Amino acid sequence: MNYPNFYLLFDHVEIQAANTISSPITYGFPALTGFTGAIHALSRKLFSQQVELGGVMIACYDYQILGYKNSDFSDLTFNQTRNPLKKNGDSPSIIEEGKIHLDISLVVEMEVKDPEFYYALNSQDSEQKTQFLEHCKKLLMQQRIAGGSVFQIENVELFNLSEESEIKLALMPAFVLMDAKQILTDITQSLQNGISNNEIMIYPATPNANALDALLEVATLHHIPLSEHATSQEWETFNVNQGKGWLVPIPVGYQAISPLFTAGEMQNCRTTEYPSQYVETVYSLGKWVFPFSLPDDLSQCFWHYNTPQDNLYLITQGA
Repeated sequence: MNYPNFYLLFDHVEIQAANTISSPITYGFPALTGFTGAIHALSRKLFSQQVELGGVMIACYDYQILGYKNSDFSDLTFNQTRNPLKKNGDSPSIIEEGKIHLDISLVVEMEVKDPEFYYALNSQDSEQKTQFLEHCKKLLMQQRIAGGSVFQIENVELFNLSEESEIKLALMPAFVLMDAKQILTDITQSLQNGISNNEIMIYPATPNANALDALLEVATLHHIPLSEHATSQEWETFNVNQGKGWLVPIPVGYQAISPLFTAGEMQNCRTTEYPSQYVETVYSLGKWVFPFSLPDDLSQCFWHYNTPQDNLYLITQGA
């Protein structure tokens, strides 16, 4: 995509049974690749109309992880499906998986390359515009997003680039997933220098602390006695996230751990049409942000595929 000239909003997309296991060590909101991949697939279907879709902004209104806890202090266990018996009456093997129901909105960068179609979409009462939006809605309803089935799309709207404030209003009261790698860097530096609270050392200075230590610390609660002989009521809880917003570890792509194999060289691969490579997940930090707290320049809020470089296949946010 050269430069978008519209924003396409898929409002209140209800997804059933999406994949909640976003990486080998994280679960919760689905991986970013589930959404960028769905928009890429949709873009290929619109190619004949000289329309190209680019980055995607992800806003979440509600979610429901399909799991249960025996008590408030128990670990979450994912609900598993009970499949039909085999022909001989035996129970089939259970393939363990985690699912989540979502209510989200997606804002997508869109470039229209046909001048006549561009002017038609700019018209408020254009029948061609109405048909195009209905076509986009129908196509996305036929796809899967993050492994889940699209149950309903409330509305599809088109915005000009100058209508960024209207987009923020349309996303209310959702939270938008933003990149927080700078906060991750700041937390890493704090661990290297040491963290104390009310003159109590919580995390001793560790010069060798790295970003993985910071990610683990984001998910850690420290229960601290206020004095040496503190009673059960004289403890407090500390987390490194305090004052930094709603932070979550997220996978943001992959790093190669093997050479690149030519198409057809790797046996038992899903496809023989493209080169293949073994990879491992790359992690970063994300932040859920209320629409009114988004930057004035909304182009900084869209997740894009990055051009592979140095064996890194990343999804980044911003221009």
